[in-house]
Amino acid sequence: MELQTFRLPYFAGCRYFQRRSILRRQFCTKRSGFSISCSYSLDKDPLIEKLTDARVIYSVAPAMGHNQEAHPESYLRVPAIVSALEKAELTSKFRGSEIIELQDFKPASLDDIANVHARAYVAGLEKAMDQASEQGIIYIDGSGPTYATATTFRESLVAAGAGLTLVDSVVAASNCSQNPPTGFALIRPPGHHAIPKGPMGFCVFGNVAIAARHAQLVHGLKRVFIIDFDVHHGNGTNDAFFDDPDIYFLSTHQDGSYPGTGKIDEIGHGDGEGTTLNLPLPGGSGDISMRTVFDEVIVPSAQRFKPDIILVSAGYDAHVLDPLGSLQFTTGTYYTLASNIKELAKDLCGGRCVFFLEGGYNLDSLSYSVTDSFRAFLGEKSLASEFDNPAILYEEPSTKVKQAIQRVKHIHSL
Repeated sequence: MELQTFRLPYFAGCRYFQRRSILRRQFCTKRSGFSISCSYSLDKDPLIEKLTDARVIYSVAPAMGHNQEAHPESYLRVPAIVSALEKAELTSKFRGSEIIELQDFKPASLDDIANVHARAYVAGLEKAMDQASEQGIIYIDGSGPTYATATTFRESLVAAGAGLTLVDSVVAASNCSQNPPTGFALIRPPGHHAIPKGPMGFCVFGNVAIAARHAQLVHGLKRVFIIDFDVHHGNGTNDAFFDDPDIYFLSTHQDGSYPGTGKIDEIGHGDGEGTTLNLPLPGGSGDISMRTVFDEVIVPSAQRFKPDIILVSAGYDAHVLDPLGSLQFTTGTYYTLASNIKELAKDLCGGRCVFFLEGGYNLDSLSYSVTDSFRAFLGEKSLASEFDNPAILYEEPSTKVKQAIQRVKHIHSL
């Protein structure tokens, strides 16, 4: 096949400045002096051409050293997804330049992390690696579930860096194509619970939040729209941008689930009032509920906000088979979400869209659902029916869902 992997030791680690004009858009790296330019002439850089030919680009950061025996957030998660993609022939090995895996990307810098997290936390975590090295496992979150091993700090930087690389690449492609590829960061540890001052809920660094700041500071993409469909509320992302009018955080999550935040009346503060939307869904909500939420809440919110890029905290733990939630999403639900979000990005922000893996702890439903998300990005038919079992589903709480939707629409004047 034409392309096995996309190794870009300079470009993939680039952090670009962006300057826009009618006739020319140019990106220059801050680190290596290597520049890539794109104009509307036929003379295109071959690296950019490969990106613009792609439909999906993804990066893999499995954090194999960050693991605790029998913990649901284990080192088996990302390899299970990669294996499923290979089995489905949805990798560059089988699809050539249509699907690109970005490799040899640089870890996020400490400055990248400090755009969201307190430097005292970052320095303290780095220091704690000595203790983790001696003890094997340490707990870094007062509430207990977040562990660290000797490699956690480094591997968390790699995970965040994988996301930044995808943002760089999608933005570069979007400046040369009206149909840029969709990005997916297959990374761990997850990030959306990590608060600015520390870790929480299996999460070490806020990968999506770090990418959002990066999009603003490096690429000049002022308005960032974040969709979080994990079963749990993304309290860390919520807190990072609660008073920021230029980053819109929209979370759907199971009402009453961990960590107990994300109430419907949490709408932002100060200048950021109105750019946080939390929609807790009653237990049992599923495909019908989420389709309605997308049409009646997500779409009008995004249309009114007019984003420059859409980032997605893609948690697959709302699946009916997941052990840590009580919603009834199916693989088909995730296919529809992926397809609709891709189209929303195309309509509103030049197709600039990057997904970041968050939760998902049943390895089968996780891997099948991510694989079907790839099919959605490619515009191919869903194969969810080969996995989903309608017989295990029960009636959704439609009245409660409708009430929640009407209330959030009223609060946000949708």
